[in-house]
Amino acid sequence: MSYRRHLKSARDLVTSYEQVRAGFVALALERNRRATPFVEEARALKIAALKANKPRDLLKIASIKSALVTAAGVSDKAAGHMLAKDKQDAIDGLIAKFLEPAGTAFVEELVFRFLLTRGDTLGGSMRNVGGALAQRKLTRSLISTLTLNKVPYRWMHGANGTWTKMSENDADIEIYLRGLAWVIEGKQRTLVYNVNVPLVRNNIDLILLGCSPEQFSTAYRTPKNYIALGELKGGIDPAGADEHWKTGKTALDRIRTAFAAKSLKPKLFFVAAAVANKMAAEIWSQLLHGRLANAGNLTNQDHTASMCAWITEL
Repeated sequence: MSYRRHLKSARDLVTSYEQVRAGFVALALERNRRATPFVEEARALKIAALKANKPRDLLKIASIKSALVTAAGVSDKAAGHMLAKDKQDAIDGLIAKFLEPAGTAFVEELVFRFLLTRGDTLGGSMRNVGGALAQRKLTRSLISTLTLNKVPYRWMHGANGTWTKMSENDADIEIYLRGLAWVIEGKQRTLVYNVNVPLVRNNIDLILLGCSPEQFSTAYRTPKNYIALGELKGGIDPAGADEHWKTGKTALDRIRTAFAAKSLKPKLFFVAAAVANKMAAEIWSQLLHGRLANAGNLTNQDHTASMCAWITEL
């Protein structure tokens, strides 16, 4: 019962007020980090737009054409489905309805409307930021555990899927990482985030396979290769805690049923940032009855370190 290393009762799973507050601060910092490129784009747009004497002159500045489309309220995704004429109509509408009425302040109005659209884009990306932060935190703890035990690892770059050897300078790799692989006591282990598991026919937050990275593309299709599967919920808002558990529990039940049909019982675990009292009691009950092999609160560093040690020992 590895969960006994960091849990004595259901109460230990509950997220404290201080941990919730720290989580919201982390989200605010991440929002600022993600907003920085948009702010820099807006500054560059302003400098370029100052060359125009009147709103219509903006059409002569080729370098800001896409920014004008954005300022007109068209997202990058929407722009990809629009014809050139549609984009021009949007820009003409922006100039006629907003920039020309602004008079000499048309550049400020342009930048303001550009940032409004970019803000919507940022808002969309922030909906999944809790999960991203959770993945990074767990990854950093896994890397620290492997490094402390002097176990070499390789990591998968999420953008291109390539596997890279560990290096002494591993700062911030958790931002780009999608998978980790290591060998311990002669056992090949490959851990990958967000995988659509064929047997379950659903996306699973985290899977651990008994294979090498080179074998992963075929190994994940074979049920007996699965050592552990887990649900990772990074949302910190207490109001959404029960919903996160409901979603995670449903996913875990589906996994359990699918593998049981093959007479297999991989280890299942649940990690969350926001854990409320009732939810903690249900998780504790599943641990006691063996339905979950492990669980922890992501905001508690001792929980995270203990669970990562457990994962690397499997």
